[in-house]
Amino acid sequence: MTDSRPIVIEFFHDCLSAWCYKASERLRAFAAAHPDVQMVQRCFPLAVSPLLFNRQLYADKREAKRDVVMVHWADARAFEPDPRIDCELMMTRDFDYPYSLPNQLGAKAAEMQGGQRAHWDFFDRVQRAHLTEARNIADYEVLRECAEEIGLDGERWQHDVFGEHARSLLADDIERAARYGILRIPALVADGRHVLGGIPRSTLGHCLREEGIETFYEDIKRRRMLGYGLPPAE
Repeated sequence: MTDSRPIVIEFFHDCLSAWCYKASERLRAFAAAHPDVQMVQRCFPLAVSPLLFNRQLYADKREAKRDVVMVHWADARAFEPDPRIDCELMMTRDFDYPYSLPNQLGAKAAEMQGGQRAHWDFFDRVQRAHLTEARNIADYEVLRECAEEIGLDGERWQHDVFGEHARSLLADDIERAARYGILRIPALVADGRHVLGGIPRSTLGHCLREEGIETFYEDIKRRRMLGYGLPPAE
């Protein structure tokens, strides 16, 4: 019997990740080409505290920013040339390198207001603010502008982003990622069990290629057709 259920693919991401920039673009094209796929946006915070870039991984926050931008961003920009990633512009900014929690809570506030579509639109807009426009995405005013630009009610978003429900939704995603064993992003999980990472790059980064995504999709379809159970005992 053919399994007619949509293939649910969860996309784990963080706006801080330069590797998620092209992955999101590719996944939008992939989803448009495969109407049997249902994309679900999930948060995976790389840095829940600003201390990650100050005391935990780096002794100095200036060193942290230089390393993240001029090594990790630059690697993503060079590995698959992406002129949208503006390392040089970010290095002219005087704010500390952002941490994840504001953009991740912001994505959940967007989702609360406009569902999965709003979550994805918010994520893409904030990635552009971060990687192309070199704005401070740890600033809630910047994030509110991004929310309003994708058509959300800014006042409602502002209320929701600081509420307990957004934090609870984020905690659920973090727990789910741990259950799946995700260590790097971008990462995909199909049908709640099959994990696709990608080519490991930099610290905590993956490169998701078109052919890898397509192969993953074909593998899931084949797995569904063959079934999961054991044959009857003889």
